[in-house]
Amino acid sequence: MITVLLADDQPLVRAGLRALLDCEDDLTVIGEAADGREAVRMAAELRPAVALMDIRMPELDGLEATRRLAGSATRVVVVTTFDLDEYVYEALRAGASGFLVKDAEPAELRHAVRVAARGDALLSPGVTRRLIEEFAARPDASPSTARLAPLTDREREVLSHVAGGLNNGQIAARLHMSPATVKTHVNRIMAKLAAHDRAQLVVIGYETGLVRPGWA
Repeated sequence: MITVLLADDQPLVRAGLRALLDCEDDLTVIGEAADGREAVRMAAELRPAVALMDIRMPELDGLEATRRLAGSATRVVVVTTFDLDEYVYEALRAGASGFLVKDAEPAELRHAVRVAARGDALLSPGVTRRLIEEFAARPDASPSTARLAPLTDREREVLSHVAGGLNNGQIAARLHMSPATVKTHVNRIMAKLAAHDRAQLVVIGYETGLVRPGWA
């Protein structure tokens, strides 16, 4: 059973999300929070597998709540009205596993929770890339490669393809290696860079300048 915490300051939104999730045999909502501070407290107490986190909430916003939950047993999926929202970019940097737009279909919501629960990024790196390109192109962006120092040349190459939106099978075909070998490289990269999932690897790829807007 996948346990879920809902964090949104609108009771009707929480009720709708609960109805969509509780009707599934493998999903159950175990708590509801009306602000970020309450969400952090309830996550520590209930240890849900996934928290659906609104960005704009009173007391403590979803961005800071996500940052405080980074590294915990709870995977955070930020929920936003707009898919190109700078706060979502910051949430990914803070440790969120991905984001979900509020007008998503019910099936997308359930899929997102299941994917996040198993430890993957709930969105494709290509979607994340589109979001990050929007903000990586800002004049104040200042890439630094220092964070990539622990990586081998091959690991940097794999990271560039992850950040470019390729899955393990596509990377394997491009680099002429097995998908299992690619997976091993990705896991090592995550460990070396202290990244939770592929979504964070995409962020790192752009922030370090390894991948630039328009890269293909």
